[in-house]
Amino acid sequence: MMSPESKVRLHYAYTDRASTMDVPVAKPSLPRAESILPFLQEIDANRWYSNFGPLNERFQLELSATLHGIPVVCCSSATLGLAAALMAQGAPRGSLCAMPAWSFVASAHAALIAGLVPWFVDVDAGSQQLLPAAMESHLAAAPAAVGAVMPVMPFGQPMDIPAWDRFRDDTGLAVAIDAAAAFDTLRGSRVPAVVSLHATKVLGIGEGGLVASGDEDLLQRIGRILNFGFLGSREATVVALNGKLSEYAAAVGLAALAQWPTIRADFLRVGAAYVRHLPAAGVTLGAGFGTEWTSSTCIVGLRPGTLQATVQRLAGAGIATRQWWGSGLHRNAAFADFPRLSLTVTEMLAATQLGLPCWRDLPEEAIRRVCALIAVSDH
Repeated sequence: MMSPESKVRLHYAYTDRASTMDVPVAKPSLPRAESILPFLQEIDANRWYSNFGPLNERFQLELSATLHGIPVVCCSSATLGLAAALMAQGAPRGSLCAMPAWSFVASAHAALIAGLVPWFVDVDAGSQQLLPAAMESHLAAAPAAVGAVMPVMPFGQPMDIPAWDRFRDDTGLAVAIDAAAAFDTLRGSRVPAVVSLHATKVLGIGEGGLVASGDEDLLQRIGRILNFGFLGSREATVVALNGKLSEYAAAVGLAALAQWPTIRADFLRVGAAYVRHLPAAGVTLGAGFGTEWTSSTCIVGLRPGTLQATVQRLAGAGIATRQWWGSGLHRNAAFADFPRLSLTVTEMLAATQLGLPCWRDLPEEAIRRVCALIAVSDH
């Protein structure tokens, strides 16, 4: 039995100490209880709690309408959504899944769940993305058979997704896009893209995700894999997962979608404030952030050699920051033995990219403080 002291240590191991700062790096804001209550009362009346209930079906339709008509299927997490998207395309078990080392650990975990081997490749310095033309060149250097590719939309930045449609057509490889933070920038394609609905994202429901694809046959296969391999019967027809979204999560999602225009405007306000105040700090922001699109993270590029001093200066003023992707996937102990190509750009990004406070009601005065401190520490 776990001792009280061990429970305390475990609690602190999972507590974000940065949240004790005067200005935390993130401060999620999900729908309040009163806005969720009508949907919970529907659940009470329906007595349908999971397994593609009426709220889940409604949530999927409303998500599709919000996402410019792209068909979607919901899932209990984006990680399982990515795994299902790979499995549904028949990527051979044991083959390589090429992915940027510049990503969150969920990308590699999803490939492993699907029975694939993560293979880490570098990204383009300007877009921070794995580009299709570069991936075509990487294939010649693959240390084993490649079965799939997982491009990543870094921190919600826009991507030329149709180019990955063409890549899949040309190569025959499975492609699943990790679009975890890209709810505001996702556009339609046949290649499946997976968005996270975690509490920290712009549209958060606590835990959950969605898979979007214009290929409705593929989307049906993904839905089957997320439901034990069932499709129209109780027979498991394929090796599968349990990744369904509960009716309770869909209730939060429906309440959040009703507020999406306000949520988006709030995050755009924060992004626009950074766009106004950061130029004096001499750092770079993603193109169009705060004006054309938004995300729940504000990532800036610092001058080489200034990252740690910037972090310390901001922390000294009670302002939290985050290196969201650490030093890259290849630097995580869980993935240290997986194959990789040269990762020069990833190493550069890990040493210069920093996440600043970004949440819906972040005061502009706090943003001015952040930017002024960066201007001091970056010169």
